[in-house]
Amino acid sequence: MLAWVQPDGSWWLNNAGVVTGGDGCIVIDTCATEQRTRRFLDAVGTATGDAPIRMAVNTHQHGDHSYGNSLLPDATVIIGHEAMRDGLLVDPIIDGCPPVWTPVPDWGGVTRRVPAITLRSELTVFAGDRRVELRHPGSPAHTTGDVVAWLPEERVLFSGDLIFHGLTPLVFMGSLEGALRSLDWMAAFEPAHVVPGHGPLLDAATLPDVLGAHERYYRLILDTAESGRRAGLSPLEAARACDLGEFAGWADSERLVLNLHRAYLDAAGGGELDLLQAFVDAMAYNGGPLPTSV
Repeated sequence: MLAWVQPDGSWWLNNAGVVTGGDGCIVIDTCATEQRTRRFLDAVGTATGDAPIRMAVNTHQHGDHSYGNSLLPDATVIIGHEAMRDGLLVDPIIDGCPPVWTPVPDWGGVTRRVPAITLRSELTVFAGDRRVELRHPGSPAHTTGDVVAWLPEERVLFSGDLIFHGLTPLVFMGSLEGALRSLDWMAAFEPAHVVPGHGPLLDAATLPDVLGAHERYYRLILDTAESGRRAGLSPLEAARACDLGEFAGWADSERLVLNLHRAYLDAAGGGELDLLQAFVDAMAYNGGPLPTSV
């Protein structure tokens, strides 16, 4: 199997992978742009001897993990959570990225291609004799349609964006409480190796520290949201008053504002997140558009 890691893992730079078996292979996620996806697929071909890509799994709807779907062979069957499919169907960013980021990503020749097969809780697929278990954490976390790919024989976990290793997690389209629950859920797999959605690879020795840092960060968001709401502060004002402490050095720190928008909304009983306002506030916190390397 191959893990495809794109440093430094910040905005739009995801990790992906491929699982090989006797009758072909299964790709885990694609990439944001045509150029990056073609580079990934070339590496897959080299690593597998150009074995046919029979299936592809999207760990969630975000474009850095799914926009490259259209560059997969026509015969490849794409699989994702039912909520992931619904989300990608209405994602407007693939049609024209707003100037939220700088430089604005150039997607190249990618088009919307959604899963043909969906799951709600779990699904097992095979690459030859190699078993790959696709599982949903049971509630919204990073998004409403997260899926991990678990290889029980090899004890390898592709976590998608339930783990951001060494940079700021993002949960504004999911749930802080669900993201917290997902940490224990992933630890229970007892993986020997983890391919996170962003950042360097993990092993059994490093995973507990990374999950612990996620927990502390999520609790900081919840505490900041609670105190900010009590004080009558907006999510942006609460973010400006927040001391990030140990997390100040993480890339994409402006995600604090996006995550606070989610925490405020959930504390108020839920509803539809105002994505435009959340990103306007994140840019204000950052002092301009959010930096990318795409």
